[in-house]
Amino acid sequence: VSVLKGPREEIVYVPCIYRNTGRKKPDFLATVDVNPQSPRYCQVIHRLAMPNLGDELHHSGWNACSSCFGDATKKRNRLILPSLISSRIYVVDVGTDLRAPRLFKVVNPEDVFWKCNLGYPHTSHCLGSGEIMISTLGDPAGSGKGGFILLDGETFEIKGNWEKGDKVPPMGYDFWYQPRHNVLISTEWGIPKCLGYGFDPNDLKKGRYGRRLNVWDWTTHTYVQAIDVGEDAAPLEIRFLHNPDAAEGFVGCTISSAIHRFYKTERGDWAAEKVIQVPSKKVEGWLLPEMPGFITDILISLDDRFLYFSNWLHGDIRQYDISNTRQPKLVGQVFVGGSIAKGGPVTVCGDEELQSQPDPFFIKGKRVPGGPQMIQLSLDGKRLYVTTSLYSAWDRQFYPDLPRDGSVMLQLDVDTVQGGLTVNRSFLVDFGKEPDGPCLAHEIRYPGGDCTSDIWV
Repeated sequence: VSVLKGPREEIVYVPCIYRNTGRKKPDFLATVDVNPQSPRYCQVIHRLAMPNLGDELHHSGWNACSSCFGDATKKRNRLILPSLISSRIYVVDVGTDLRAPRLFKVVNPEDVFWKCNLGYPHTSHCLGSGEIMISTLGDPAGSGKGGFILLDGETFEIKGNWEKGDKVPPMGYDFWYQPRHNVLISTEWGIPKCLGYGFDPNDLKKGRYGRRLNVWDWTTHTYVQAIDVGEDAAPLEIRFLHNPDAAEGFVGCTISSAIHRFYKTERGDWAAEKVIQVPSKKVEGWLLPEMPGFITDILISLDDRFLYFSNWLHGDIRQYDISNTRQPKLVGQVFVGGSIAKGGPVTVCGDEELQSQPDPFFIKGKRVPGGPQMIQLSLDGKRLYVTTSLYSAWDRQFYPDLPRDGSVMLQLDVDTVQGGLTVNRSFLVDFGKEPDGPCLAHEIRYPGGDCTSDIWV
């Protein structure tokens, strides 16, 4: 895979959120210097503020990626930023000046609502056709609906819906596609108007959180199969192996804290099997008597050798060897925050994995609020970047000090030979020190593509 030989990352783009922090400021796209040779190492070197308040920037994607790389006219020069709550879609020009992105276009929420009958846009991927496809969590009223918005790759106008036919999944979230297997698979978080204000345990057992992987026919754009991964599992991030011939991948289920391997069967349909289960901990002093790990982000290294994921509540990041995809082997683990640290409000009474509660996590003298959440791996697989915010309304609820103190970005060093993770103690980006006040930093993207944006066809 050619991108493995790509240059070392020098800057990264990170959406930073002010919604639900009490500060009436617009969200912004931060450019962060991650070059250890630079005098501005670990500093935000540019901020592109959005023109509106309360967007909740969340994930981002490229206007062009590996699926168009046979086409010399296509350049990865626009970053697509859907707003999870306002349903606006921003198109950012990163081609003119990589280090100082500028706003190129705004797609208004009314266009999303009227042209597609969708809202709450989440994941953006570019297609080989040159179009851009964005998954959604719901309809304009905040009910669940797993549809897709298509943008023109030149004008960034909304072309309409990708999906065809009468059948649409009850919820949406993330997606990945593999044209060689004529498939797209999407996931389900929950019903936007329920989860949008926070996590209510009363919503469990009522069908308000997702439980399916939804399989689509890539050619006809029709919904063909649902794979059940369990009630209230909330399957979030889905990743096929990067090898475009591979007919398998992994999905992280948040509330059930399990990793399922999905795969194509001999019959030609798709199935899933649980390959990792993070045991819940019995606790006192928390929302519920059992605390799940809360797997929020997962990724696969570009060589398809390692799987990484974060447990946002327990506070650990894990590395698994997936040479045998059916039997992942834990080879690295490090705690960087979380809800079960010693001396906090939560007492762990029963734990299948740990002998004692982990120590609070400090770096450069700062106690890190929140837990590990979004992750991104360097192209050579040696550096794992981590941010600590999940979604502003849930941050405020699970980690009240997170909106107050701001989130951080950390970096872990990876042993790519034996496996193993260690915190790089000289790396800290503290979003608590922003000029407009502490903010919540979310997903991490490299100029030129990364482990979670690129689909090879």
